[in-house]
Amino acid sequence: MDDALTSLDPAFARNQNAIWMDNQLYNGLVQLNDSLQTKPCIAKSWTVSADGLHYTFHLRSDVIFQDDAQFKNGKGRKVVAADFVYSFSRLIDPKVGSSGSWIFSDKVAVKEAFQSPNDSTFIINLKKSFPPMLSLLAAQYCSVVPHEVVDFYKKDFRSHPVGTGPFKFRYWKEGEVLILLKNENYWEIENRQRLPYLDAVRASFITNKQTAFMEFVKHNLDFFNDVDGSYRDDILTKSGKITKKYRGKFQFITRPYLNTEYLGMLVDSNLSIVKHSPLRIKKVRQAINYAIDREKMVKYLRNGIGTPGHAGFVPVGMPGFEKQIVKGYRYDPERARKLLAEAGFDTNHPVPEILLNTTTTYRDLIEFVQGQLQAVGLKTRVEVSQGASLREMIAKNSINFFRGNWIADYPDAENYLSVFYSHNKVPFGPNYTAFYNKDFDKLFEASYLAKTDSARYQLYKQMDNLLMEESPVAVLYYYQLVNLYQNNISGISTNGQNLLNMKRVKKG
Repeated sequence: MDDALTSLDPAFARNQNAIWMDNQLYNGLVQLNDSLQTKPCIAKSWTVSADGLHYTFHLRSDVIFQDDAQFKNGKGRKVVAADFVYSFSRLIDPKVGSSGSWIFSDKVAVKEAFQSPNDSTFIINLKKSFPPMLSLLAAQYCSVVPHEVVDFYKKDFRSHPVGTGPFKFRYWKEGEVLILLKNENYWEIENRQRLPYLDAVRASFITNKQTAFMEFVKHNLDFFNDVDGSYRDDILTKSGKITKKYRGKFQFITRPYLNTEYLGMLVDSNLSIVKHSPLRIKKVRQAINYAIDREKMVKYLRNGIGTPGHAGFVPVGMPGFEKQIVKGYRYDPERARKLLAEAGFDTNHPVPEILLNTTTTYRDLIEFVQGQLQAVGLKTRVEVSQGASLREMIAKNSINFFRGNWIADYPDAENYLSVFYSHNKVPFGPNYTAFYNKDFDKLFEASYLAKTDSARYQLYKQMDNLLMEESPVAVLYYYQLVNLYQNNISGISTNGQNLLNMKRVKKG
């Protein structure tokens, strides 16, 4: 893994490495399968009230916390509903400061948000209906933890994790290695055999992707994910196939990832930075969309790894969006030039130069876009910033034109469409383009009242089509996951949220 792991407390599962490791150590009420469908986990069943405000979960009786000295006789005890009351209350406790507080903070009832009428019944009370709630509960933030262990270790629970997952904590040398051992008391049984199959998992932290890949090639690693630009051409052809050099030497698997790469454009003319920006004009934004050859971009700059962004902002692969149901933009430079002319620009009155912000990682991609825009009469100047600096500028609406991406927090299109809801304008939310449209807002609010998934998906489709017409963004491509396994590894699974599941892995 290439990023730092800062905590094994699920209340702070804010990056990919933490999510991956927490998924081995903990369980929640529900879990997502490889198709992103919500399935039972510690909750064996549940009901939702007709008004969508009350979720009642019926818990399994055979789930036990991993052993720890803070339990009686050092033996793990049974999980009960009160443990979920404690775990979820932690997320919204300001004293804890969880990065997952957003999951419940604006959704649950002020009083008695969580209830445990008995050991096997757990209730969540919402103040307003939120249809994606079940899929949101599959987040690692919503893992169950034992109060006696957390209360004893306090902040040091980050390095003394105790959960109910298929693996238990053994050793962590921060920045170097993490070792997990098989949880002999794990509750899931498959084909008459108790999961997991592996005796242990060793996670190595290697910041340099090329170094990590070479360790994989030398069989010092069994699993490796993603392919960095520094050695992409060595591994992949331009069509996304394994090069002859590595063919047959390891398993190579790609799958859709709920991650939309896009160009964002500030559109609110009330902002001083937008008043004289050509991006305030819809036809200019549409021209930008037509000017970009997304297929060429994916083929030559991403070696075929990714899906050209010809649909909407919601990525293909999202439940309800398994097929391309929203019409986006395709490469049409003549149409782009015509739109610019209709907007009042020509060789005598050219479009003012636009500043396009990005990071070093995406410089090649943005310089490709720069060339494509130049070809239709849109002059841009690329400015490269540090990632943290760029994120801060985007979050403050202080730049007009930027490369961004949106990775699903949970597998429901609401998570993507909420980015354009007017009530989520910064600083209150992630509406980084300052988009406002009354029709969009009405559809968004109506989606919370939809009685069925299919009705909700229809509203989502209308919203996404409206977004493509108004063009506060230019969708570039939808990411794809790249996973490499040694040939003797089987059973590793990831889903469209890049959730690594090790409980069914076999080696040999």
